[in-house]
Amino acid sequence: MDYFQNNFILQGGPVMYPLLFVSLLGFVIFIERALYLHKGQIGTEDFLSGIKNLVRKKRLVEALTLCEDTPGPMARIVKSALLHYGESRESIRAAIQSAAIVEIPTLERRIGTLAALARVAPLLGFLGTLIAALQALYSLESFNGDSGVLSRLLAEALVTSASGLAISVMAMLAYHFLSGRVRALVHDFEWMGHDIHEFLSTEPRLEQGTSKNQSE
Repeated sequence: MDYFQNNFILQGGPVMYPLLFVSLLGFVIFIERALYLHKGQIGTEDFLSGIKNLVRKKRLVEALTLCEDTPGPMARIVKSALLHYGESRESIRAAIQSAAIVEIPTLERRIGTLAALARVAPLLGFLGTLIAALQALYSLESFNGDSGVLSRLLAEALVTSASGLAISVMAMLAYHFLSGRVRALVHDFEWMGHDIHEFLSTEPRLEQGTSKNQSE
């Protein structure tokens, strides 16, 4: 019985339950997004080197297979560029941009929810504080010198506010961490897209020149 009386959640009153839900939801979203973004991080330079070597050897099917076997959005962007190999520079650039436009919202999915939870948590904590304050006002006449009831309501008000602020801080830290990871991946998109675009745009010309020399 003493455990339930001293339990942190129960001391905060009924508002602690939505705060607990908010914290669990934010934790689940953070773990899921962190794992997803980690899977999207690959050795970009080694991956592109392998793709270029296969294309130079005219093994386009193997290059496409390598893209399919490699997890993450970068491989899918490279695959979209390879599918337009041999076409004009504008066509390859458009394919890369279209693939990136599809991938970026997938990276940012549910990250904005963490920012929303960071704004909601302190409001819930403040609501719990107001509820405890109202209960204290309505119960002033029935205290009869009993400081235990007043202390309990005061603790409930402080616990909800502190919990809401703590959850908000953690949610904002998680939001900025994931946003930084997304920005890093987008930067890799830009570098990789430019690199593969320049390579595929010039490689067909080299092949044409080589075949001409061989025919002579």
